[in-house]
Amino acid sequence: MNVLIIGSGGREHAIALKISENQDVENIYIAPGNGGTSNVGTNINIQENDVGQLLAFSLEKAINLTIVGPEVPLSLGIVDVFEENNLRIFGPSQKASEIESSKLFSKDLMRRCEVDTARYAAFDDPGNAIEYISKQNYPIVIKADGLAAGKGVYICENLSEATSAVNEILVDRRFGASGQKIVIEEFLEGWEVSVFAFTDGTSSSNLIGACDHKQIGEGNTGPNTGGMGAYSPPSRWTKELMDQINSEIITPIINGMLKEGNVYKGVLFVGLMITSSGPKVLEFNCRLGDPETQVILPLLKTDLIDIIQHCIDGTLETQEVVWGNKSAVCVVMASGGYPAKYETGFIIGGMETIDPSVEIYHAGTKLNCMKQTITNGGRVLALSAVANSVEEAREKVYRNVDKVDFKNSYVRRDIAKI
Repeated sequence: MNVLIIGSGGREHAIALKISENQDVENIYIAPGNGGTSNVGTNINIQENDVGQLLAFSLEKAINLTIVGPEVPLSLGIVDVFEENNLRIFGPSQKASEIESSKLFSKDLMRRCEVDTARYAAFDDPGNAIEYISKQNYPIVIKADGLAAGKGVYICENLSEATSAVNEILVDRRFGASGQKIVIEEFLEGWEVSVFAFTDGTSSSNLIGACDHKQIGEGNTGPNTGGMGAYSPPSRWTKELMDQINSEIITPIINGMLKEGNVYKGVLFVGLMITSSGPKVLEFNCRLGDPETQVILPLLKTDLIDIIQHCIDGTLETQEVVWGNKSAVCVVMASGGYPAKYETGFIIGGMETIDPSVEIYHAGTKLNCMKQTITNGGRVLALSAVANSVEEAREKVYRNVDKVDFKNSYVRRDIAKI
């Protein structure tokens, strides 16, 4: 079997390593990949949003299965294009992926499906938005409607901050076309969890939960990032909560989209706030999370290729998805200065000294002309460890983080400190 993975981050490296366990997989291609994926398969110099070139490559190489990592190619309709060319591909259609690419689409879908979420209003006119926020209680949350790489969410403590957020998005067009509309929401209080389900459009798998650390600073301070670390399972994750999320959120959304003729196949990733009155949806994503993938895939006992094939074929109900009962912790090593300005091109040392039981997932890395691994992005590496408890996994991963070195490296020291 020839498999193509689309993306260049730690998530894609984790997917590549996981599917390499399947004996039917002969060739793994990663487009564009990174310095670590080249050790698992063959990197292909095609960018993740170049749907035409990805299609041409897949036809030329007789790709049997394509797995889409990031959200952008899904929003561009890569699944529709590949399916029109009789290629098997894992992920939702362009229309179904609007569950992530449009906050307003997602909110309206939840309203129709009677799924609990924060109260909201949508605007495309800054004047109307500012009039609305002048009458709200604070804090409030303001979001760019479209894809913004995790940077389009503002938690505003007062009218001044909210006004600045409205102007940045709607007037200054900080996020371009993704900021043509905004969604303004009530601020929810509780504890946050990421929940993942595989689905074939009619049924869904057993759920798994993870907690990620979005902000750059320890104590959850500073600006948001793509994610500085994660752990699974959450300390308050119970079967009762999982069943409630499944019955009140996952199933109504899948059934609602099916009823509307907008079948959702792939991974459904729900960002939830567990409030005093129960779980409420913060957002939906149409793919695996990063860095959550780096803690949930090490816990997956069922073969990932088998799960994906059943999702594509609409037969997931015949495939049990089993998650292990251990714990995993992932810590991201970033370039100093991230998520603002940072330098790259620094040689990464010490990786050969890592314990064999600790996995190193590459993200912002590449090989230089001397075949040395160097930094090539904001989030550079993610180290992940599995143990009998979150505390054991945390100690294990930090012990190994300290063995890896590159200039200006930055690590949060409080990941999974529960």
